Amino acid sequence: MHEKNIIIKTKDGNLDCKTFINSNINAPTVIFYMDAPGIREELRTMCRRILKNGYNVLLPNLFYRVGTERNYPFNQLLYKKSKEELNKMISTMNNTTNNMIVDDTKYIIDYINNNFDNSNGIGIVGYCMSGRFVVSCGASYADKILAIASFYGVDILTEKDDSPHLVANKINGELYLAFAEKDKWVPKATLSKIKKSFSKYKNCYIEVYPSTDHGFAFPERNTYVKEAAEIHWKKLIHLFDKNLKKK
Repeated sequence: MHEKNIIIKTKDGNLDCKTFINSNINAPTVIFYMDAPGIREELRTMCRRILKNGYNVLLPNLFYRVGTERNYPFNQLLYKKSKEELNKMISTMNNTTNNMIVDDTKYIIDYINNNFDNSNGIGIVGYCMSGRFVVSCGASYADKILAIASFYGVDILTEKDDSPHLVANKINGELYLAFAEKDKWVPKATLSKIKKSFSKYKNCYIEVYPSTDHGFAFPERNTYVKEAAEIHWKKLIHLFDKNLKKK
């Protein structure tokens, strides 16, 4: 097993990406879509856990158009303490559109096609900001992406023309949508609409984690809940094993 920093060229520039390569190069591949605070060691640690469960993992910097780790338009170390930096982070998040990430994913899949065996399909997982991205990408690349997981994903259902729920019917893979019980980013009214919209799909499973708040799976968040985080890991790896590993 080893790690490698790579650059994937897209029409908008150089997408910097970290790859976590299994000792079995033919292991299934997972794309890990970052949350709004961006690339950091916490996410790399999570990717290593997926790797240890028998997968190759790619961690792309979804903010590559505006910066790299520790060089984003917001301060990664201060956004929790500074309202100004938090607002900059939210602005960066909102300026990163679904279409941008769907387009980026085409290049990421091309890289996977050229470097790994994806004959059993690709898995994707997103947190927070990337909940909307993984649903959109799962629909856009339905022939390749066979396992999709979103944890406390935001803007999965909106009034905008690019709302992910509008294309969810195109998803062929298994979709797992997990939410926190108390989440100001996904209030109960929105969650109710999501349940109504997605419950009609047989390949979609929706779960609300009791006694949790947004970010419960991240150890460095003050909302971290170890028990819920471990359940999240169990559900995520089961989803990937079920849909991606050769029988």
